[in-house]
Amino acid sequence: MTKKNKVLVTGGCGYIGSHTIVDLINHGFDVISIDNNSRSHASTLTGVHKITGQAVQNYCVDLTDLEATREVFKAHPDIKGIIHFAAFKSVPESVAEPILYYKNNINSLLNVIECTREFSIPYFVFSSSCSVYGDVEDLPVDEETPLLKAACPYAYTKQVGEQMLEDMAKLDGTVYIALRYFNPVGAHTSALIGETPFDAPNNLIPIITQTAIGKRDKLTIFGSDYETRDGTCIRDYIHVMDIANAHTKAFEYALAQKNSSNFEIFNLGTGTGTTVLEAIHAFEKVSKQSLNYEMGDRREGDVEKIYADNKKAQEQLGWKTEYDVEEMMRTAWQWEQAMAEAVVK
Repeated sequence: MTKKNKVLVTGGCGYIGSHTIVDLINHGFDVISIDNNSRSHASTLTGVHKITGQAVQNYCVDLTDLEATREVFKAHPDIKGIIHFAAFKSVPESVAEPILYYKNNINSLLNVIECTREFSIPYFVFSSSCSVYGDVEDLPVDEETPLLKAACPYAYTKQVGEQMLEDMAKLDGTVYIALRYFNPVGAHTSALIGETPFDAPNNLIPIITQTAIGKRDKLTIFGSDYETRDGTCIRDYIHVMDIANAHTKAFEYALAQKNSSNFEIFNLGTGTGTTVLEAIHAFEKVSKQSLNYEMGDRREGDVEKIYADNKKAQEQLGWKTEYDVEEMMRTAWQWEQAMAEAVVK
């Protein structure tokens, strides 16, 4: 029997991390997780177990603690690769508490990279973000689009993270791949895992579903005077399972040594821009509910519009998106309803 490749997923109890673990297991990988559950729920891996039939071991370790992180690597000398999700990701929080973001996001990545070198891990996939591009004018953005000034400290930590990987790729044999996500939404079609905001969510789709189910009285749209077709921000929403599959594809790409250099970047988006109002209307269509929403002022740190050119990921990784915006909304709504039913039980 062929031994499975072992992948360490940091932030494995989180939103994208848990969905990626499902995809990795479904494609024959062995997975372990590090997640201190400061912004996630340990019970998420119960959902992963129900979906895949496999229990995933999680180490409740703070990655800013180098020695504790090193102990996990010592316990698993057969780790073949790392997928690094663990980071704080709220744009408004990063504006209010930049030091928190610099300490957590940069120090945790630094420690994982240090262990990658020390234990000679050959493959490293990094969770980056379209926010690294800044407030661009020419759309769609591709991987060669020059990076502008980051609009918030969160985005800046992702720019710094990519630079760290690029610098490391010049020093050793590890293959580093940065995946720049656009706006992950939706949930697993089983409604067993999905996005679980710890505090009041800052992302549009959980706010939509919470408004629809009655957790919130209304939804505020931040800005109605942008230079877009209906005045609201444009984003490239992409289903979380499409994002998850891209990580598996990126890891397989590196394993097959298809990379042309030791540091590569891929955009992960649908290539289609959707306005906030269009997203709301798509949700209303699939849920058959009318949302209570109002127009508000612009929010600091938000860019006006951004969507991806995803040809590179399609051509080189063999990846493509499978879910449209209505399916994104449908699965997000099913997950919100499943959480409500669990509370009642």
